[in-house]
Amino acid sequence: MRVEEVAGNRYHLGDCVEGAREVLPDGSVDLIVTDPPYGIGGDRLHQHYNRDEAHVVEGYVEVPPEEYGEFTHAWVAEAARVLRPNGSIYVVSGYTNLYHVLDALRATDLREVNHIVWRYSFGVHTRRKFVSSHYHVLYYERPGPGRRTFNANVRFGPEERGPDGRSLDYADREDVWAIDREYKPGRRKNKNELPTELLVKMLQYSSDPGDMVCDMFLGGFGTARVAVGLARRFVGFEVSPPIFEAGVERMRGVREGDLLPDLRVPRGAGPGRTGQRWTPEETGLLVDRYGELRAEGMTKTRAVEVLGAEFDRGRFAITNVLKREGL
Repeated sequence: MRVEEVAGNRYHLGDCVEGAREVLPDGSVDLIVTDPPYGIGGDRLHQHYNRDEAHVVEGYVEVPPEEYGEFTHAWVAEAARVLRPNGSIYVVSGYTNLYHVLDALRATDLREVNHIVWRYSFGVHTRRKFVSSHYHVLYYERPGPGRRTFNANVRFGPEERGPDGRSLDYADREDVWAIDREYKPGRRKNKNELPTELLVKMLQYSSDPGDMVCDMFLGGFGTARVAVGLARRFVGFEVSPPIFEAGVERMRGVREGDLLPDLRVPRGAGPGRTGQRWTPEETGLLVDRYGELRAEGMTKTRAVEVLGAEFDRGRFAITNVLKREGL
């Protein structure tokens, strides 16, 4: 299997199932974000979208409908193997073969976190039925000891409000995401690319700088571009030579961390250690300190406030750990 390494990140030309077995050890990936072929004649997408195909990279490889179930079970099983315990995976799927993707995910030890609906404008053109204007984003985790990365308040502070007084943080974490597609007139592009805003959101919430991010189907290298731009490490696979060559060339011009300065900075983001994993040592200290405060006659509510200040954690983080420890 051919590999191109750019700034320490690895891009593999070849089948993702064989490639993952060859180069990725068990539990070696922190986050998988992937957009597999949809099995609906992707080589004919131009018949459904009003766009000029002159700038689309040739070489899109579709999966025959009769092979889609077996194909999906094979790559999902590999994804589950390489994901670390408490690692996360986001799979973008259309409706037609959604049942195959769900069946494959449920055949592993992966556990559903959310079934997200990604809504966009200007969907597939139709005349005799309602316009399709959404995809499914299946967010799963691999169970295990420790804690899944989920960076609450990484985009909006807990007290930030919109013009209508609604919590911006709450709205951002609802399971329906309204994010428009990106249109790139006159620019080279892949057959079906995920918007940068969608990818940034998934990576911000579910990974930290330095984490290993994987895409089983590189396509337009959008996940790779965002991962490197957010200072994550990256590995991915692409079976089409012309699409691979175009993607690698694109990545040679990406500077690590170049998206970080443009990220929105939450206002009043709360305690400094929000979203960080609890270590066993820190959990033990919290439990001991909680016992001391309660022995002094302090109410539970007041003890949680004190612990929040001492451990630089939010109230819910403190109470969740105490609950988990049976206190």
